[in-house]
Amino acid sequence: MKALFDRISIASSTIVTKTYSTSFSLGIKCLHKKFHNAIYSIYGFVRLADEIVDSFHGYKKEELLADFKTGTYRAIDQGISLNPILNSFQHVVNDYGIERELTDCFLASMEMDLDQTAHCAESYDTYILGSAEVVGLMCLRVFTENNGELYEELKPAAMKLGAAFQKVNFLRDLKNDYEVLGRVYFPQVDLSVFSEKEKKEIEQDIEADFAAALNGIKQLPRSSRFGVYVAYIYYRSLFNKIKSVSPVHVMSERIRIPNTKKLSLLAGSYVKHSLRMI
Repeated sequence: MKALFDRISIASSTIVTKTYSTSFSLGIKCLHKKFHNAIYSIYGFVRLADEIVDSFHGYKKEELLADFKTGTYRAIDQGISLNPILNSFQHVVNDYGIERELTDCFLASMEMDLDQTAHCAESYDTYILGSAEVVGLMCLRVFTENNGELYEELKPAAMKLGAAFQKVNFLRDLKNDYEVLGRVYFPQVDLSVFSEKEKKEIEQDIEADFAAALNGIKQLPRSSRFGVYVAYIYYRSLFNKIKSVSPVHVMSERIRIPNTKKLSLLAGSYVKHSLRMI
């Protein structure tokens, strides 16, 4: 039965999410249960596309991504895919009315990673939009449950949150992106001599994104507010740790937040949520 395959598909997306990101997995668990499958499905889709361009070395990435792109649109149009990740994703797109342009924009950014190794200000903004901001909008479509007015009201903040998460990822992965993948995402930054001044400028930009995002989180329905806030707090903690170290440190190792610290942050967030402080 198709229902059985759909359950297998969602289970596959869930496994991908839990395997690749403990932070997002814990955040999803803090959402209302009715959103779990949809957000797992969005993350699974995004993660698989990202793995194609970032990890599948020695394979024909262009062909793999092209096949993935074709399969994505076919799945959305036909309402089914034999690829479990795409099958679960198409359900979310069709059930919540996620615009085709959001998927277009995301896949375009993934294509940029195939051959673009450095960015100017314009291409950087374009990449952030496609790789992160539209993912925030996909999730917002789910959280607002077809309430178009609320979606439009919270849209700017959702984009800022996606941008903040992505920029923190760039800082966290600076060493690997530069030394392994040969990429420099931040425009006009020479990572061979990464300076404190450059790091501070990047951090100020991220601070502004986080501030704008938090205002939007506070306006989310309670069914999604706690889960999104938990993800925000995790990334905020990671960002604060990155801010506390030198540019040399950032370029020498990947900064992490231990799982024990994440559980502590979760507990603190739950108290604030219970007391309606967020």
